[in-house]
Amino acid sequence: MRKSGAFARALIPWLRVPRFYPAATRKRPAMTAPVKVSDASFQNDVLNSSKPVVVDFWAEWCGPCRMIAPALEELANELGEKITVAKINIDENPNVPTKYGVRGIPTLMIFSQGQVTATKVGALPKSKIKEWIEQSI
Repeated sequence: MRKSGAFARALIPWLRVPRFYPAATRKRPAMTAPVKVSDASFQNDVLNSSKPVVVDFWAEWCGPCRMIAPALEELANELGEKITVAKINIDENPNVPTKYGVRGIPTLMIFSQGQVTATKVGALPKSKIKEWIEQSI
């Protein structure tokens, strides 16, 4: 007795597995990663920027800083045409945080035309960070 094609395919699970193209052939959107900023590059990367810059003052040992990092990466991709997202490690670059009075981390500051236009201290969910950025720029 011969089995029908549909019945035979139901018995062989690997025939039901969807086929995917290799990752190299799929188109992916361009990723905009946050810019790493230092004391030396702060003037050029942030203060002289043509578009508003959201600066994240962070440290590796800071749990809330690590918690908001993925949200900032996503926002850098979503709002890449409107803003630049920059990160500065306060342990490796102590001069800029001192100059701007950063006392707690994570601290987010929006710089526009070389001036601080808004500041947020503490971890927030991505939706609240996005809302704050859009209200401030």
